[in-house]
Amino acid sequence: MPFLGQDWRSPGQSWVKTEEGWKKTTEEDTNNNVSVESFCKVKEEDCINRENLLFSLNYDMAAKKRKKDLMNNNSKLPYFYREKWIYVHKGSTKERHGYCTLGEAFNRLDFCSAIKDTRRFNYIVRLLELIAKSQLPSLSGVAQKNYMNILERVVQKVLDDQQNVRPIKELLQTLYVSLCTLVQDMGKSVLVGNINTWVHRMENILQWQQQLDNIQINRPASTGIDLTDLPPSLQLNIMQRLSDGRDLVSLGQVCPELGYLTEDRLLWKNLCQYHFTDRQIRKRLMLSDKGHLEWKKMYFKLSRCYPQREQYSDTLHFCTHCHILFWKDTNHPCTANNPDTCTSSLSPQDFINLFNF
Repeated sequence: MPFLGQDWRSPGQSWVKTEEGWKKTTEEDTNNNVSVESFCKVKEEDCINRENLLFSLNYDMAAKKRKKDLMNNNSKLPYFYREKWIYVHKGSTKERHGYCTLGEAFNRLDFCSAIKDTRRFNYIVRLLELIAKSQLPSLSGVAQKNYMNILERVVQKVLDDQQNVRPIKELLQTLYVSLCTLVQDMGKSVLVGNINTWVHRMENILQWQQQLDNIQINRPASTGIDLTDLPPSLQLNIMQRLSDGRDLVSLGQVCPELGYLTEDRLLWKNLCQYHFTDRQIRKRLMLSDKGHLEWKKMYFKLSRCYPQREQYSDTLHFCTHCHILFWKDTNHPCTANNPDTCTSSLSPQDFINLFNF
């Protein structure tokens, strides 16, 4: 924009707007050729332009401040992404620069809504546990903040529903132990952020653990029949649907009748064969004094030595054709055009391994 007023390079001259465009004239030419009204009009337009410029700058600064507040820990409402599928790019191209990291995937996928879905809850909890064990330093600062926000919502959901208490306790314990180790190396840039922030987060974890320890599960109102009123065959049939041996032990502590049924050797044999391979079972054989296999003891010994088989109602899927990571019920672009496209279900560990390239 031309300089309005006197030009220091040519004293006595100024820029004025005419019908033919901007011209540099002296004060005498201005008085002779340019009317006072036109000059005032130029001044008025200049003031309007300056006001618009200041307004746009203030708007940009306010927008940046709002964005910064959302990313800060002091923000009142945590920010969550709402994407249900993302493109996992593993190399730089002309159209796309850089790589898709684990932190970016965790930050952009819709995990906030996923924890509200009963089918996906255990999947998200297992993923949070794996990240807490070894992958937390690989997350970006925003992703680490988002991780803690999602964890807070998970704990709140458990406190409200009074379900899945034990897995969340184990998750918090794993995260706290990992943070105790990582905080000692804060000077080596292991974690992003001020150490006081992470100390505050560790205090929150201890507070959540205390709340979970104090939770009192309300006994549901009697509807006329309960588990103990069923025939033993039906009780055993229900017990066979449990996939965790610790649930069987807890169920056996309800009453002596159920405790007797939970000692059934066939129940523990099925659990061992479901979670572990025949080769693993043969390596950990345990015999009783009468020469019978101790399936219950073998189950807990195998659980300490080998990872158990994981099964989830809903998981993340990966399309090998277009490299899209998506939830099962989400129609990403490839499946919308070609329903027979090749996709694979990802376990939580597979999800993490997808970004270790």
